[in-house]
Amino acid sequence: MMSGRNRSKPEPDMRSAALLALAALLAAGIAAAEPVALVPARVIDGVGKTAREGSVVVVDGERIVAIGDRSVIPAGAKVIGLPGQTLMPGFINCHEHPLMYGDDYQNAHLQASSAYKALMGLAALQRMLLAGWTGVRVMGDADVYYANQDIRKTIDSGVFIGPRLTGAGHYLSITGGGGDVNYFSPEQKVVADGLVVDGPEEIRKAVRQEIKYGSDWIKLLVTGAYQSVGDDPRNVAFSPEEIKAAVEEAARHNVPVAAHAHATEGIKQAVAAGVRSVEHGTFIDDEAIRMMAERGTFLVPTIYVGDYYDEGDKLRAQDKNDEYIKNMRGKFLAAVGRAHQAGVKVAVGIDLGGWMTDPVVFVREMAVLVEAGFTPMEAIQAGTRVGAELLRWDDKLGTVQAGKLADLVAVPGNPLEDMKTLEKVDFVMIGGRVVKTPGGGETLAGTLPKPN
Repeated sequence: MMSGRNRSKPEPDMRSAALLALAALLAAGIAAAEPVALVPARVIDGVGKTAREGSVVVVDGERIVAIGDRSVIPAGAKVIGLPGQTLMPGFINCHEHPLMYGDDYQNAHLQASSAYKALMGLAALQRMLLAGWTGVRVMGDADVYYANQDIRKTIDSGVFIGPRLTGAGHYLSITGGGGDVNYFSPEQKVVADGLVVDGPEEIRKAVRQEIKYGSDWIKLLVTGAYQSVGDDPRNVAFSPEEIKAAVEEAARHNVPVAAHAHATEGIKQAVAAGVRSVEHGTFIDDEAIRMMAERGTFLVPTIYVGDYYDEGDKLRAQDKNDEYIKNMRGKFLAAVGRAHQAGVKVAVGIDLGGWMTDPVVFVREMAVLVEAGFTPMEAIQAGTRVGAELLRWDDKLGTVQAGKLADLVAVPGNPLEDMKTLEKVDFVMIGGRVVKTPGGGETLAGTLPKPN
């Protein structure tokens, strides 16, 4: 063994030095990147009641720094012309299940690993981004583990490019509820895609487990569901004591609760307990509307998903969807319109799953809101500004304003005159990074994470 006096001086770590030099060069390049001026025909800023004709939006780094006429374009800025296009905030989908790669999700979840679903979910989320959805809230997903939370880690660290993610890893369900698997015999030990919990203490533990593994929302199946087998959306599942336990436990960790609720009484119990949003709300009545307006509870009606599955045979519980279309759709649209007029904040959520669905159709949820009585501008705001407010992102997203993050999309024509133009997203920017340009240019390559 060599003595300390004879030990040679260590050689410099050339690899570390090279990596540090490269990091410095990259940092210098990012810092030196020129501002970008976006020049569309008009801007829907998410704040005003009309579009701003002839406005220019200037982005520097990841944020919007100016909006105005061409005089706001700084010297040396890169100019991106968007002739004939309407520029607006990136769309925010407040109710999604990216890992559901098949329509019969209760069966598909038993046939694929969490790793497979993570890969399919990432691909689905990237397609959503290219269709204009820059923000997504996951409302529980068909996965035994926490693939969405791992997808979010890779996006946040820059390994992959995708929408901003938030949400719940699972939905909490009672035994025999919408998150349980109710079509196997008692002899079979099948793992449910939801967390099956009964009683306040099991619920508290499940809430803690969800938060432990990265969920920043808690999702409760307060009532039965339309797309699951063996339960009834008209029935209330959790008791008031159970709902109260979930909301209280989540609140101690500053985590909000979303309540899947179709049945009238379930909606009221969830609102009274203090949930932040009601998902679906099919049998909402005027008293529940009043309660939501008074308490500031958001409604995410997910209307278009029923239209998407109309007159088909894709669902294991197709009969329930068909019954809704035949007997409830018109009443529900009218109720959503009344809720909006009463001051309930309505946000867009799609509830259509992942890879099996072309996300181009997701914007039809905004068009259906127009059918429910919203103006086109109000419907677009439901899919941008109101969604950001629900997700507590309104300090940085949801509107085109100086200081906000540059999550922007552009479509040809004017969606205030024709909502179908929203299905033709030509330009997408997220955090100041252009990922789609007119003519089909798409860049979804990630960046290498910094070395440890």
